[in-house]
Amino acid sequence: MQKRVEEAENRNKPKCVPLPNSSSSFTHPPSAPIFEQRKRKSASGSALEQSFGIQSRNYLNALIARMFYSAGLPFHFARNPYYVKVFSYAANNSISGYVPPGYNSLRCNLLVQEKAHIERLLKPLKGLWKEKGLSIVTDGWTDAQRRPLINFMAASEGAPIFLSAIDGSKEYKDKHYIASLITNVIKEVGPQKVVQVITDNAPVCKAAAKNTERNKIVYNECWWITMVSDEAKIIKDFIMNHAMRLAISNEFVPLKLLAVAETRFASTIVMLKRFKLIKHGLQSMVISDKWNAYREDSVGIAQTVKEIILNDLWWDKVDYILSFTGPIYDMLRLCDTDKPTIHLVYDMWDSMIEQVRTVIFRQEKKEEDELLLLFYLPVLTRPSFLDNYKIFFSRLPALCFFNGYGLPLSLVVEHSSNFNQ
Repeated sequence: MQKRVEEAENRNKPKCVPLPNSSSSFTHPPSAPIFEQRKRKSASGSALEQSFGIQSRNYLNALIARMFYSAGLPFHFARNPYYVKVFSYAANNSISGYVPPGYNSLRCNLLVQEKAHIERLLKPLKGLWKEKGLSIVTDGWTDAQRRPLINFMAASEGAPIFLSAIDGSKEYKDKHYIASLITNVIKEVGPQKVVQVITDNAPVCKAAAKNTERNKIVYNECWWITMVSDEAKIIKDFIMNHAMRLAISNEFVPLKLLAVAETRFASTIVMLKRFKLIKHGLQSMVISDKWNAYREDSVGIAQTVKEIILNDLWWDKVDYILSFTGPIYDMLRLCDTDKPTIHLVYDMWDSMIEQVRTVIFRQEKKEEDELLLLFYLPVLTRPSFLDNYKIFFSRLPALCFFNGYGLPLSLVVEHSSNFNQ
């Protein structure tokens, strides 16, 4: 019976899988006696290997690799600068008997210590809020555990600062709940410092912004991309929902209009891409004699469609939307596959941000060393602040989302009728 108990205990013990090595497999560090025996048996322990510690280096590399593989760590973690600093510091300093911090230490003492240190570093940036003001940016998202989170970020002249993330799993997210969260964040940073609150175009956020009589006056909604998208849908529906108009379109347009299922922002990009490809065909159609002869059944809508299609400013907006959403769309397409792509995201993200930033700079005619912030989002503002402040934000590598569209925080929010330089 005792023998079976010992066998069961041995089976439950963690198995030590041998580490790979160029000459053999071993489970002990080079300083162990078994290593000394191998060293005497073979001629591999040359003076050159001893001087460079090749065996020790290989053993340490194998241990680090095993740590990555056994814990499922992403490979881009090796690009973390602190990953290199940890081993460099340990190699250059003799710390005999050192044991790395454990589970409880990392999640308790060291975490509290690091948070307090970061708070001290952020004090100079927060000190600018009273003088320059700040904008509170909020958006909802879902984490890996499928929890609905609402995050808040403070954007100011110094740099963006993450404030908090609220778990709304057990809450009914109506206008009163959203308004209470925003109110609590405003109280936390100080009402006298807040210039504006920026949300997405979700109906509940609109209702939260206009939930008081005073807020109805200062609420401002910016949704120019939605207007362009809606006008494109008007054109598509007017042509595709009637057999004769569709037949006229097929004579002038080589490609068919797409009836795309509405998703977040990708469906809008797909539709506008097709409009750009058939631009000249649509323009030829609306100025043709057939179009003028057959528009009598819907004269008003036909005239509206013609004006939109022949409007160069409308097409400029389409080009601008496609230019800065293109890098975002391409990155999502590359990641939307069954193959592993997490190792590519690290590089693709930086490249995507740079491409979007370049498009914004070129469109707004800004210099490369300045990034003026324009939130193409609904804005809940305080006129007493906005009339006296011109908010400039420098080098903000962040994205906000409204109405499903991922847009860079770029350009300028400017309500400065009484602003003094």
